[in-house]
Amino acid sequence: MGYMVAPLNSIAELHCLHNMQWCSKHIGLQHSVDHFLTVNASDTRLNCSIKYNHRTQPCFQLRGDLDRKRNVSLRCRGPPGSICIDRVDNEVDQDEWSSESHELGVNRKFKGQISTRKPQNASDGPFVENNEKTNNKILQNFCTRGKLTDAAKLIDIMARRNQIPDFTSCINLIRGLIRIDRLDKASKVLEIMVMSGGVPDTITYNMMVGAFCKRGKISSAIDLLDEMSLSGCAPDVITYNTILRTMFDDGKFEQAIGFWKDQLRKGCPPYVITYSILIEQVCNHCGTERAMEVLEDMAIEGCNPDIVTYNSLVNFSCKQGKYDDAALVIYNILSHGMEPNAVTYNTLLHSLSSRGYWDEVDEILAIMNETSHPPTLITYNILINGLCKYGLLDRAINFYDQMVSQNCLPDIITYNTLLGALCKMGMLNEALQLFHLLCGSSCSPCLITYNTLIDGFTKKGCMETAKGLYGQMMENGITPDDITYRSVIWGFCQADLVEEAVEILREIGKRGHKIRISAYRLVIHRLCKTKKVDRAIEVLDLMISSRWKPDESVVSAIVRSVADAGLAEEAYKLSQKLIEWEVLKEGTVLC
Repeated sequence: MGYMVAPLNSIAELHCLHNMQWCSKHIGLQHSVDHFLTVNASDTRLNCSIKYNHRTQPCFQLRGDLDRKRNVSLRCRGPPGSICIDRVDNEVDQDEWSSESHELGVNRKFKGQISTRKPQNASDGPFVENNEKTNNKILQNFCTRGKLTDAAKLIDIMARRNQIPDFTSCINLIRGLIRIDRLDKASKVLEIMVMSGGVPDTITYNMMVGAFCKRGKISSAIDLLDEMSLSGCAPDVITYNTILRTMFDDGKFEQAIGFWKDQLRKGCPPYVITYSILIEQVCNHCGTERAMEVLEDMAIEGCNPDIVTYNSLVNFSCKQGKYDDAALVIYNILSHGMEPNAVTYNTLLHSLSSRGYWDEVDEILAIMNETSHPPTLITYNILINGLCKYGLLDRAINFYDQMVSQNCLPDIITYNTLLGALCKMGMLNEALQLFHLLCGSSCSPCLITYNTLIDGFTKKGCMETAKGLYGQMMENGITPDDITYRSVIWGFCQADLVEEAVEILREIGKRGHKIRISAYRLVIHRLCKTKKVDRAIEVLDLMISSRWKPDESVVSAIVRSVADAGLAEEAYKLSQKLIEWEVLKEGTVLC
C-alpha cells in the first residue's frame, strides 16, 4: 500500500505497473499537512512516477524502485504550503475468478476520481466493480457454459450490491443446481430472485418441492408451497400431489389428511386428481372404512367426491376381494345422487369373473341392462376372457353371438381370445371357422392371431394347415417372429419332416432374423437320430454363421447332449468338424 503527498490545489497523477496490470489515478489535493512526500511500498516492486503542478512552481518528479516495506521520505523544493495525502490501494486481487474475468472481457482499468466507497470483500473478485448490465452478461455466459457454481457466486455478489440479476438466467440456474443436487445453492438463488422482484415459474417451484421431498424435508417443501402464492406463482396439482405422496410413503397418513384440509381452508382449488390420490392412498394404507370417513370430512370442506374418486375405491376393494366394501362404496355413490358408470360395472365384472363368481356376474349384467350404461365392447371382452380362462367356452361363444346381435362389433382382442381358447381345447375346425369370420370382418388378423393358430395346428401335427397359415401371413406382409419359427420348426421335427425344418432355418439365415439356439439344437438332434450327420453339420454351420455366434461352451453342450442320447459316433463326427472350423479347441473331450 502506498501513500502520496503533493501541495494544495495541485493535481497528482500516479502511474503504476503492478502485477502486469496498469492503473492510472488523478487525485485532487485537498488537505493541509507538512510539505514532505512519503511513499510506502508494502507489496511487490513497482515503478512510480509522481507529478504535481503548481501555477508558480515547476513540476516536481520522483522516480525510483521501491522495495518491499521500504519507506522513502523526500522534502519538496517548492515553498512550504498545504499539501494533500490520499490513499492508493495497490493490493493484488486474490479472487479466484481473475482469469475468468479477463477471458470475459471484464474492464480492469479504473480512471477518474478515486471512489469513496468502503473497501469490498476480497472474495467478491473483479465483478464487484461491474455495473448491473455487465454482470448480467457474465451471468448469462456462465449459465450457457454450465458454470453453475460461478453463476451462483455472481448472483450473491449482485445481491449485495443491490443489482437485479437476469430472471431467466436465475430460473435456468436453479433448475441446473437442482439436477446436480445442490439444493442449498438453488434455494439461495431462488430467494434472491424473489427478493429482487422476480416470479419463478411453476415448473421451477415444483422441481424445488420435489427435491425437498426427495431428501425427506417435507416441512421445507410445505414452507416453499406457502411462499409460492406470495411470490405470484400459485401451486398446481403437481405440487400438492408430490407432497401428499411423500407423506404417505413416509407413513405420515394423518399428516397428509390434515395437510390437504389446511390447503382447502386456505383457498386451494379442490383438485379432483389430488383428492382421488388422497382417498386412494388412505384406502390403500388405512382401509376402505377410513377412506369413507375422509370422504365425508372432505365434503364438509367443500371438496365433494366425483365418480372417478368412488371408482378408485371400488377398484381397490375388488382387488382385495372385499366385495362388502365395494358394495358400501356403491351405496355411497347412490346416496350422493350419483349412479355407477360403465367403469364401475366393468371393474366389478373383471374382479368377479377372474374369481369365477358367475352368479354375481349375471346379477351385475342384469343391472347394467336396466340402466343407461349397457354392456360395452370392453364389458364383453372382460367376460369372454374370464370364461375362456375357466374353460367355459360355450358361454364365451354365446356372449360373442350376443354382442354381434346387439351390433357391438368384436375387435381383434375378442377374436384372439376366442381363437386361443379354441386351439387350447383342440377345437381346430371351429378355430378355422372363426378365423374366416375374422378375415371377412372389419378387423384384420395380426401376428398374434397367426401365431395362435400355427401353434395350435403344429401341436396337433396338422403341418399342411400350419404351412398354409405360415405362407398366408408372409403374403399379407406380416413378418414371423421367434415364436412363429419355433412353432413351425418344432412341428416339423415332431412330424419327422426335419428337412422342412432345415429349410426354415435357411430362410431365417437369409432374412437375417434371429432364433433361439434351442431350435438349432432340436434340429441337430433329429438329424443325428436319423443318422444324417452331414446335414447336422450343415445346421451347425448355419448356426455358427448366423447372428447368434455361439461360443465354445454352447456348441460343446449341443454335441454332449447328442452323445448323451446314445449317439456317440455322431457326436464325435460333430466335434471333429467343430475342431476343424476352430470353434472347439484341439483335444476337447466331449464324449
